[in-house]
Amino acid sequence: MQYSQKVLDHFMHPHNVGKMENPDAVATEGSPACGDQVTVYLKVDKDSHVIEDIKFLSYGCASNIATASIITDLAKGKNLEAAKQISWRDAMEALDGLPPVKVHCSVLAADTLQTAISNYEIANGLKEVPNFSKDTITEELKKIIYPKVGEDIVSLKMVKYVGFNNGEVLIDMNMMNFDQWRENVAEEIREHLEKYPEVKNIKINFP
Repeated sequence: MQYSQKVLDHFMHPHNVGKMENPDAVATEGSPACGDQVTVYLKVDKDSHVIEDIKFLSYGCASNIATASIITDLAKGKNLEAAKQISWRDAMEALDGLPPVKVHCSVLAADTLQTAISNYEIANGLKEVPNFSKDTITEELKKIIYPKVGEDIVSLKMVKYVGFNNGEVLIDMNMMNFDQWRENVAEEIREHLEKYPEVKNIKINFP
């Protein structure tokens, strides 16, 4: 697997790594059981809303560590509104790219940063807790990368239908039975949605 020099540099010498004492916000995304997990800690100036300090802990591969390192670099010193615009694509570009099967690591790093920011805003009365809906499900599906090409399954039109009713999630997928990544994608979908208490059951249909 070919990594850029920047990925290797951030993997071998990660920035902002470590646990933060008394953070203003914290978020953990992913799962060690599935192979990758990231925790992000924030220290935010209450007047300017600038991220004064940011730390991360990572469990996973070289790409996981490198993307968490670069995403914290990108966020440090920015105000919350600017940091909320940081995407997984920004992390990929800053690292000079990732192999397609590792793009999900940049999504995980960016997602954890955004969750930490959201947790800070909710705790400090800057926003309300968002309602769970079909839109929430769709936004989560946009974070799931098809490993063969390194693009999300919504952009690739692999999601045919999303339904949600009384805790039941129904997702119809457009992936053939010979696709080697079907089970991987299904597992990712469940991991992204099971964290929501509103979700009681997930049914994923393939052709």
